[in-house]
Amino acid sequence: MPLVLRRFLCLVLLDTVLGNYSEDQCSWRGSGLSQEANSVEQISLHCAEGSLEWLYPAGALRLSLFPRLPTGTTGKEKNPRRITACIKSSSSFRGAQIYLERDSVLELLLSEADAALQPKVRCFSWLPKEKVALFLQSTLHQDISRRIAAFRYELQGDWNSRFSWPSSNLSMEDAGTCRPCNNTEILMAVCTSDFVIRGNIRTVSSDLELQESIISVSATRIHRQKFALFQPVGKYGKSAGSIRTLLRCGVKAGPGSFLFTGWLHFGEAWLSCAPRYKDFRHIYENARQAHENPCEVSLD
Repeated sequence: MPLVLRRFLCLVLLDTVLGNYSEDQCSWRGSGLSQEANSVEQISLHCAEGSLEWLYPAGALRLSLFPRLPTGTTGKEKNPRRITACIKSSSSFRGAQIYLERDSVLELLLSEADAALQPKVRCFSWLPKEKVALFLQSTLHQDISRRIAAFRYELQGDWNSRFSWPSSNLSMEDAGTCRPCNNTEILMAVCTSDFVIRGNIRTVSSDLELQESIISVSATRIHRQKFALFQPVGKYGKSAGSIRTLLRCGVKAGPGSFLFTGWLHFGEAWLSCAPRYKDFRHIYENARQAHENPCEVSLD
């Protein structure tokens, strides 16, 4: 283990790490030029999403992420079983490597070499009582004038789970599954997703570099959307937008009307469940007659 990493772990145990503390902020921006030599600056952020930008990396940063838990919850069943965080590196990430610190053990989360190829998404999970942090270690370069280590982050707990990330250090390509949603999952997705859109598939394109499929959708009805994912376009103002999924899921364009549901991930729409609309109506009507609907949906 490099000397600076061993020194960092000793300083954490002794609680004598040098640096400034940043409380109740969503984002942090700073320069390694203002840090003391070989120091570790402590940063603490408390929002569901934000960013970090480290100019001219020197020394190290230790970043703790704390989501704001829902207020007014009672009972163990409403406490999150696990907290999940994802980081997405900038396209110009340079000058540092990111480690996941868990129980005083460091594991490489994102190397400078990997980040330099293209923006990377890395996710990890932990229990509320666990202490985890991100440790950014600057890398040695003769010229640091163009080195900026920057990324965005998203945080959530299982009380409103939309992500299907496993609980280990995995990339975007490892996340999620491609199996069809069952009836219960479809009904819950309609009630809890960031967007619920009825529409038709226009085209499906492939991003081989990112291993993602981009589904172009023409919306016939917007039941719900967080932010303006689908906006009016063209002469007649019909709403349209795009939804992403993993390339390995093999999504193809097809006729008919679908009900698209999913979540926002770093400002982009990601697919969760997408039953044909006629199938959804059948599932919904059966659940309503059995008084098993988790929420009410306005049908045409």
